Amino acid sequence: MNRFFHAFLAFSCLAAIAVGQTAPPTPADSKTAQSKSDKSDKSTPTVPKVDRGAAYYHYALAHMYEEQIAMYGRSDLANKAMDEYRLAIQADPSSEYLTSALAELYVKTGRIRDAVLEAQDILKRDPNNLEAHKLLGRIYLRSLGDMPGDSNGSDNMLKLAIEQYEQIIQIEPDNVDDHLLLGRLYRLNNDLEKAETELKTAVKLDPNSEEAVTTLALLYTDEGDTARALQVLSAVPDAGRSAKLYSALGATYEQRKDYKGAIDAYRHAIMLDRDNLDAIRGLAENLLNDGQIDKALEQYKVIADANPEDAQTYLRISEIYRRQGKYDEALDSLKKAQAMVPDALEVPYNIAVVYEAQGRYDDGEKILQDLLKKTEKADSSYSQSERNNRGIFTERLGMIYRDQENYPAAVDAFRKMLPLGDENARTGYQDIIDTYREAKQWNEATATAQEAVQKMPNDRELRMVLDAQLADMGDPEKPLADVRSMLKGNQDDRDVYLRLAIMNTRLKRWKDAEEALDKAELLSTKPDDKEYIYFLRGSTYEREKKYDQSESEFKKVLTLNPQSAATLNYLGYMDADRGVELEQSLAYIKEAVSLDPTNGAYLDSLGWAYFKLGKYDLSEENLNKAVLRMGSDPTVQDHLGDLYQKTGRLKLAAAHWQRAVEEWNKTIAPEVDGDLLLAAQKKLDAARVAIAKEESQKQ
Repeated sequence: MNRFFHAFLAFSCLAAIAVGQTAPPTPADSKTAQSKSDKSDKSTPTVPKVDRGAAYYHYALAHMYEEQIAMYGRSDLANKAMDEYRLAIQADPSSEYLTSALAELYVKTGRIRDAVLEAQDILKRDPNNLEAHKLLGRIYLRSLGDMPGDSNGSDNMLKLAIEQYEQIIQIEPDNVDDHLLLGRLYRLNNDLEKAETELKTAVKLDPNSEEAVTTLALLYTDEGDTARALQVLSAVPDAGRSAKLYSALGATYEQRKDYKGAIDAYRHAIMLDRDNLDAIRGLAENLLNDGQIDKALEQYKVIADANPEDAQTYLRISEIYRRQGKYDEALDSLKKAQAMVPDALEVPYNIAVVYEAQGRYDDGEKILQDLLKKTEKADSSYSQSERNNRGIFTERLGMIYRDQENYPAAVDAFRKMLPLGDENARTGYQDIIDTYREAKQWNEATATAQEAVQKMPNDRELRMVLDAQLADMGDPEKPLADVRSMLKGNQDDRDVYLRLAIMNTRLKRWKDAEEALDKAELLSTKPDDKEYIYFLRGSTYEREKKYDQSESEFKKVLTLNPQSAATLNYLGYMDADRGVELEQSLAYIKEAVSLDPTNGAYLDSLGWAYFKLGKYDLSEENLNKAVLRMGSDPTVQDHLGDLYQKTGRLKLAAAHWQRAVEEWNKTIAPEVDGDLLLAAQKKLDAARVAIAKEESQKQ
């Protein structure tokens, strides 16, 4: 006989004993029975008779059927189990336990509506029934995940779940898990103040609860208050910290851009759990953020060895190789990833990015065209994620055309982003405007900005882009007034002040620019926001030739974000151009190039720093790389002219100085450095005289 039959016999015997040998009534019961008999009051409602023996018997059968369902997948027995529960409840209608058990069975078998009705019936009879509240709470939580596409349904289920857990913490106020779960539900409902209250209560009830501490810290991090998140996590003594808590510390330090702190935390997590690939991944990411590229690569290789089927790891490895300029190795890693996820769009896109870095523009263009064709729908019925993917592919294709100074093709590509709507349309218009500006087609840039505002009249950012373009064209008062009219006296004013600062800097209205930045800084609460303020202020001071103040602002940026490539380049170039701290300047620029090895401006800075150091071969190598990516930039042309003059190639020097002068003459006033233009013209004139003299001597 199997064990279920033994159980059935045992339950049957117990039930028979219970039925045949009921306990004698207590003295109180005897008096009550006699009293009822004497009165024979027919108006008194009949109290349902309780037969606990029968109830236990049917419960035993129901439980046996449930075990068979669980052990052997006998779903056909579910109805039998339900029938036995109903018979048990009929024998003992007052048993909330039996009703709860039936409701739980309904949940297990997918009869959610029946489960809800059973639990609600219990609560009608007993509003403080903890198990019924928890059952309903679990049902609503489960239903949240069952309707991902139904926002209204999900919102309703979330509210119902919150209602149940609010009742639950009233019934058992000292349960850490209840407060933790309610805090998470409030957070999901964007009721962050209530979420914080519940999570703080959970931490207070159990300061050693890892879940409570890390969830509260995550809430603070999501709110941008990483200082409080760090305070909560750091309050746990070192001896009580697990690998999970150290990982949470690492993530918090990363949010604060304290990459060294993050590295230390993740290393502690790995010491406690050497197989924790998530911690190793966190370590690798922060080593990369901290500029320790080789060490980051080592960690990603550890992950790849432990999990050779992890395509994302090979994508990260390829990114590192690309940043190191090891393009063949980058492509090898991408091919490994592609073998694992052949249908993933991310892999061929990254291959196109590597081809672009190599200057293999035709190959990159072909891949992107193939991706666009593969993701095309005849009826254009794209989901938002599909629109975003097509926007990314189209924008990269336009960038490849722009890198080759094929401006008409770039504009055509960017225009295909406009029908994708929303953020894609805004980005497309901005890319078109930038392309026309790079091509020095200023009227076309202005016309596109006007078109963008006409098509998207409620987009404040595009309106400010148009105002900036109009100010550049020589009549700044009206556009400046329009930007100022957007100030509303709230947090949104930060972006308006930033735009005013940029416009006034370009107009050389230094006092107005500095005042706008000061006001923007007062509205900047997050480190990233302050970082941008410091960068713009550094740029403004540099244009004012306040070099010490400029350097101070740029160093503030690097304190917040040591991997800010734009800041490293700006600071390095500013000092190199003046012949100040040349070795340190070179180090800054090299770091910028390592972060973005194909950036033409950074390559120009690197070539110019080498020129100032007298390393002319390295200077020529990098300046020629720069001119391939930004040949119409007058500064690059001027630098090449100086290099060729210094190395005795005067005709080449004259050709580049002439190109520099031509490009400056095509440029609008806010972008022209008058001193550099005058110097280039003088060098060109002198070179022409020297060349003519040399030619006459040959004759």
